[in-house]
Amino acid sequence: MRRFLAALVAALGLTVVAAPMASAYEPVNMVHTERVQAGPYGLTVGFSVWPLRAQQSLDFTFIPDGGIDGKSGTLTTVNPVTCTSRPQPLARHPRKRDVWGLDVRALRVEGDWTFRFQLAGPLGQGTGELRGLTVLAQPGPPMALSWSISILPLIALVAFLVAAWRRTRAQVAGTVPAT
Repeated sequence: MRRFLAALVAALGLTVVAAPMASAYEPVNMVHTERVQAGPYGLTVGFSVWPLRAQQSLDFTFIPDGGIDGKSGTLTTVNPVTCTSRPQPLARHPRKRDVWGLDVRALRVEGDWTFRFQLAGPLGQGTGELRGLTVLAQPGPPMALSWSISILPLIALVAFLVAAWRRTRAQVAGTVPAT
């Protein structure tokens, strides 16, 4: 029993030591950036996909000059359809912890968007906007067509289950329907 436990501990130890730190997600790669001046703070807004398209998931990063330490802020998005969203606090990006950001977010409608930033820090408060952020039409087929095609297997499954249920019910009753 001691040999078994020693081998088990050794195997677990080697696994922990030999395994590199696992990263669950790929790193955040910014392919396009824009500059915003929010009062005394310069802010770099990064996008993981460019050009932007509606309903396409992407990462946003918000990097104030001098880093995020000692600073706080909010982001308000203004889209062309429903106008202004509720301000949300700027939080650390889950995969790039040294900056603020949004992880795997999609802009729902096409048109010209505005990102409004309100920052506070040692130099005071400041407000800035990134205007005219063009979001193109959704890639791929229209959403209704995509859903219609994807629901076809479900319809076939329901038809199969109904036919099987009717056939089984008829056999239990003693009559077999003609095929």
